[in-house]
Amino acid sequence: MADSWPPDGLVGESGVVDIRLGMFGPERYRCPASDALKARGLRPRARASRKPETLEPFLNGPFMAAADVLERPPHLQEPVVSGSGRRRPVHDGVRQWTEHALRTYRGAFPEDPGLRPARRPWVYRHPQQTDGARGTVEYRITAWGRCFESDDGRLRELRLPVNRLRARSAAERAVAALVAAEGDPDPRLERIRVIQFALHDGGKDTIFLGTRDEALAVYRKDGAPAVRALLDSREYRPGTACTSCAIAPVCPALPRAAGLLGTADRSRPRRSWSSTTGRAHRTCPARGYLRGLRLPVAAAVERGAAVERGRAIHAFLAARHSRLPRTPCTPNIPADWVPEGYQLPEGERRLGAGLLRHHAEVCPIGAAGPQSQIRTEPRLVFDDTAADLLVLAEPDVLYQHGGSWVWRETKTSGSDRPRHDVLASYPQLALALRIIGSGALPGPRAGGRVELELLRPGGVDLHTLDPFAPATRQTAEAVLREQVSGWHAETLFEPVPGPQCATCEVAGWCSARQIQEEGPEGKQ
Repeated sequence: MADSWPPDGLVGESGVVDIRLGMFGPERYRCPASDALKARGLRPRARASRKPETLEPFLNGPFMAAADVLERPPHLQEPVVSGSGRRRPVHDGVRQWTEHALRTYRGAFPEDPGLRPARRPWVYRHPQQTDGARGTVEYRITAWGRCFESDDGRLRELRLPVNRLRARSAAERAVAALVAAEGDPDPRLERIRVIQFALHDGGKDTIFLGTRDEALAVYRKDGAPAVRALLDSREYRPGTACTSCAIAPVCPALPRAAGLLGTADRSRPRRSWSSTTGRAHRTCPARGYLRGLRLPVAAAVERGAAVERGRAIHAFLAARHSRLPRTPCTPNIPADWVPEGYQLPEGERRLGAGLLRHHAEVCPIGAAGPQSQIRTEPRLVFDDTAADLLVLAEPDVLYQHGGSWVWRETKTSGSDRPRHDVLASYPQLALALRIIGSGALPGPRAGGRVELELLRPGGVDLHTLDPFAPATRQTAEAVLREQVSGWHAETLFEPVPGPQCATCEVAGWCSARQIQEEGPEGKQ
């Protein structure tokens, strides 16, 4: 929590409070304090220069714009507005996704002569008297989606597009119902339907169905308390939301780490970077770009047996390391060790159990002192102000030894082949070395180190990397520059077809990959 509220350096409080349905979405992608400040119209006194991306950055904006055109009746003079016009070029992968999304949308919602698009998105407005000088504050609540109504005005249907269906919170359901029931109110309205639909597979989920009075009752029960909690929140939650947050330059909870990535260039658009970003971009710029947009991935590639085994092991260890009181792991691995939600063939289950037994030899819980801090899979966020980049990292374990931080990464392998040049094999270690070596974490730097735990069928290798050793530091800086520089200068993220397409989880959205597979003569 900040020492003062609102934080210093903000201006622009107005008589309008704008609340969006998206503010009640998954916690991982939201910052309550940011939402509360932006809802009230606050912004930094010193505005940042505008540095737009060359390509359209909003994945589903082109879908909404195309759906507007498709659904606009010829006689409707006033265009339907969704708030997502296409103004910039669209990446080829986004174009492929948009065409797919339109097909699934039309399949999920065949033309219904009894429903027509609303003339404009619904906005719920509620003026409220205040004790301050403004006299009245208008609260506005909106929901990004497709708005439909019957010709007689008795029925409204709000369609909420998502990539894949997900569970909606009670607050989300209540706020969406309120917008459909009371946004641009119509006295003829009797029934409301709110449907979440998946652009990937056309799946539908009715999250509210009822009368106008029932919608208001649900909002009073689940929506109004959530709105009050959002507007009263002072919880900073640094994460991916910091990339596009206007409050970030004055945020007291966002650590600054100028020059962390070794790039001094603020002319490029503000973006977020992680080791995953760098790895994907080096393989193919289009792959990294489409992954960053969170396009649906091919399950057969994303969840292959070896990859799934590695993820299951990490989930098992994270649960073990988080248990209180903290005790070092033992070689006693239960037969049903695979966490819920992971599917492994029997051979991978046995291999995974063997790897976990080896882990007990070097478990970091045993290396940490009894009073040491131990953080399991912490989400680390830094603002590299020299490059105007948000840096994201998630160590497997971050623990203290002698007061200094130790960064532990655990990797698994089905082979006993030794790895000598670990920075070349695991370039993500370069970021860990920079974070520890630059003092980006609080506490003494001396003694800080990075550890790579490599679990193999025949045993375990524990590599220790000293971020203060000149040769190691120079190598890490060179690896980081290679990972970041090309990506940072990138504008179009064009595909580079090749053998790697066979193992690309987003290749299904790439027309270049399809052309490469078909050959120069096209389909035979």
